[in-house]
Amino acid sequence: MEAQIKVNIAEAWKFTWQNKKSRFLLIIGGIVLIAFLIYFPYFFAMIEQKEGSIINDALLSIIPPKDLSVPIFIILWSTSLLILIRCIQNPSMLILFLWSFILITFSRFITIQLFPLNPPDGLIPLKDPLTNFFYGGADKFIRKDLFYSGHTSSQFLISLTLTRKWDKRAALLSSLLIGSFVLVQHIHYTIDVLAAYIITYLIFLIAKKITEAK
Repeated sequence: MEAQIKVNIAEAWKFTWQNKKSRFLLIIGGIVLIAFLIYFPYFFAMIEQKEGSIINDALLSIIPPKDLSVPIFIILWSTSLLILIRCIQNPSMLILFLWSFILITFSRFITIQLFPLNPPDGLIPLKDPLTNFFYGGADKFIRKDLFYSGHTSSQFLISLTLTRKWDKRAALLSSLLIGSFVLVQHIHYTIDVLAAYIITYLIFLIAKKITEAK
């Protein structure tokens, strides 16, 4: 059985690589992703220097801030590991997730620039050395990448991309938990989290159209 699974995965990758469109999307997507990862520290350093507005958030005003860095870290990277495994098993899923992530990242570059915000009152810095590494260092915490929530968006995208019933349910629950936890920690405003679900869903539909293979 294990040998058969390995053969099926190998055949899926062979078939995907032979498809011109799929091969193009994998290569270009990989290049764009690397470019984004290189650009991240410069972008986030720039937005930290910008002054923004403060939102009068009625929900945050009644939630006492609490440090939930540990559960956020566990949930975030557990679901990341799950989508990585599924993408290795299914190259079509990898292409869809890759381009959805690229479009979401690009859209966040735009929205963060267009709607500069200062962080909510009571913000507790998130302790996540893995995520912070992409910001420019393990001890780096960016406070102004607010609209819209990248943590919530990435988790919701995972739930949309996964196909197995229990995978999707677990990932959807994780996205709801992350969305709630970043509010409790006052990392984001309520509008940042709500917008993340709406924009991510719309971008996922666009990416699905783009990546459909003949």
